[in-house]
Amino acid sequence: MTDYVQATLLRIFIGESDEFEGRPLHEAIVLEAREQGLAGATVLRGPMGYGRSSRLHTAKILRLSEDLPIVIEIVDAEARIKGFLERLAPMLGSALVTLENVRVVRYGHDAGLD
Repeated sequence: MTDYVQATLLRIFIGESDEFEGRPLHEAIVLEAREQGLAGATVLRGPMGYGRSSRLHTAKILRLSEDLPIVIEIVDAEARIKGFLERLAPMLGSALVTLENVRVVRYGHDAGLD
């Protein structure tokens, strides 16, 4: 079996039109993650989805295509993710936030997270 390191996957579900202090929210979150020295962040744009309001967001309907679903994924050590979440609290508004235990098999040239 391959060696691995335990880590935490943070997923933040927001809308493409969500903002924080005049900047797209996904951009503000990724820049904060970088500033905090987290292992990395990825922003995924979904072609379709809905949230708590049940309002459908899809690229197929032109008038709704401005607010497509966005998922931000960040993996790092559990303590670092928890600290990061505390810093993000003022930004998140109606976002859905999930945490998941993951096993990191490879991170760049080494198998661990700092």
